[in-house]
Amino acid sequence: MKGSIAFGFPVVATPLLALVLDVKTAVAISLVPNIVMDGVQVCRRGGVLASVRRLLALLVFGLLGMVLGTRLLVVLPPHVALAVLGVFLLAFVGLSAAGLAPRVPPRWERWLSAPVGFLAGILGGVTNVPGTPLVLYFHALGMDKHEFVRAVSLSFLVYKLVQLGATAWYGLLTGPLLLGGVALTVIGLGAFALGLKVQDYLAERTFNRLVLAFLAVLGLWLLARALQ
Repeated sequence: MKGSIAFGFPVVATPLLALVLDVKTAVAISLVPNIVMDGVQVCRRGGVLASVRRLLALLVFGLLGMVLGTRLLVVLPPHVALAVLGVFLLAFVGLSAAGLAPRVPPRWERWLSAPVGFLAGILGGVTNVPGTPLVLYFHALGMDKHEFVRAVSLSFLVYKLVQLGATAWYGLLTGPLLLGGVALTVIGLGAFALGLKVQDYLAERTFNRLVLAFLAVLGLWLLARALQ
C-alpha cells in the first residue's frame, strides 16, 4: 500500500510509548513531534493551497471527528483504549501486508471526503493514528506521488494541531508532557534520520516486511496487556 510505512512515526511511536506509559499519556506526549515532522513535510511541498481547496470537506469533518475521538479517549477506561490501539495496529499490518489497492471514481470524491475525514478524525483522536483510512482513500483516488505525500502531510498537520488543542482542553496534555514532547521531537528526528539510513541499506521490500513484523508483535503485546 503506497505510503503506509512512509508516514509511520505515530504508528510506531504511540504503541511503543504505550508499553511504558498509559495510552492517554502516550497519545498526548507524541503530538509535538508529529506536528513538527508533518510540518517539515508540508513545507517541502508546493501547491498547498490547491490541496486545501480539494481536501476542504475532509479536513473540516476530520477536525470534528478528532475532537470527538479525543473525548472518547478521555472517557474510555485505560485497558479499553489500549485494546483499541492494539487492534488498530494489527488491522494496519493486515491491510498493508495484503497490499489492498481499492479505486474510487473521481465523481465520488465530493461525497466520500466528509465521511472519510470524520472516520479518520475519530480514529486519530482515540489512537493518535488517523493515517490508515486517509492513506487508503488517497491511494484509491489515484493521486500521483507528490500529490499523495502533500495530501497526507497536510491532513496530518491540520488534524494534529486540532488534537493538540483538544488534549489540552480535556486535560490530557499538561505542561510537563508538552516539554516531554519537545524532547521526544529531538529523539524522533534522530530516529527518522537513522531509519532513512537503514532503509537505504536494506531493500525496500525487506525493510517494510521487518517494520510490519515488528508492528504485529507490538500489536499482540498491547492486546495481551489490555486483557490482563
